[in-house]
Amino acid sequence: MLLEGQGSSYIVHLPFTTNAGDIAFRFINYVRSQREFQVRQKLRTHQNLSWQEITKLYQEEEDKSLGGSHVVVCDINKEMLKVGKQKSQRLGYSEGLSWVLGNAEELPFNNDSFDVYTIAFGIRNVTHIDQALQEAYRVLKPGGRFLCLEFSHVNNSLVSSLYDMYSFQVIPVLGEVIAGDWKAYQYLVESIRCFLTQEELKELMEDVGFLKVEYRNLGSGIVAIHSGFKL
Repeated sequence: MLLEGQGSSYIVHLPFTTNAGDIAFRFINYVRSQREFQVRQKLRTHQNLSWQEITKLYQEEEDKSLGGSHVVVCDINKEMLKVGKQKSQRLGYSEGLSWVLGNAEELPFNNDSFDVYTIAFGIRNVTHIDQALQEAYRVLKPGGRFLCLEFSHVNNSLVSSLYDMYSFQVIPVLGEVIAGDWKAYQYLVESIRCFLTQEELKELMEDVGFLKVEYRNLGSGIVAIHSGFKL
């Protein structure tokens, strides 16, 4: 992702979890830390500044701590957006952050709007994955990057056996005990198994135009991060 000074825009889709907005908050923290580093570097080159001038410089930089960078959090679920927004207010995140109700298959944004697009544990639940990928490609600027974190397919036979046992025999039981909803957690497990393989998702991304597409398996493929660029 790019840093401001250059007007970076970043879109993140909320996963349906209680951690709503965490990826956006981490991005904001990253940009802030980079700008603080730039201020310290600037001060090192101006050793003759008075303490008044140093204070003024810090205040000026604090007023533009994100340097024009902006995060848009988008989700089709109004209640999830509400949870995320309340969390951002509670944690003190307000600058450079917007919350937008929208469908991944028909995003309410102009072409070439964003530098980075991320979606975590969400694309599996999209009805038409190819259409969602096309929309991601459309709203990214040339040079922009698409990143997707999603449950995937295990590539280790031993891990796969243990994972299947846990998924089908433990997760639904936990769902019943904790949430009183066996069927929802059974569906979760089944939807993960029916989802595209790493290579199939990679091919879909390439079909809509993404280049330099690659993926990295985590936990022997329990989840995978797919990455591609609009060039």
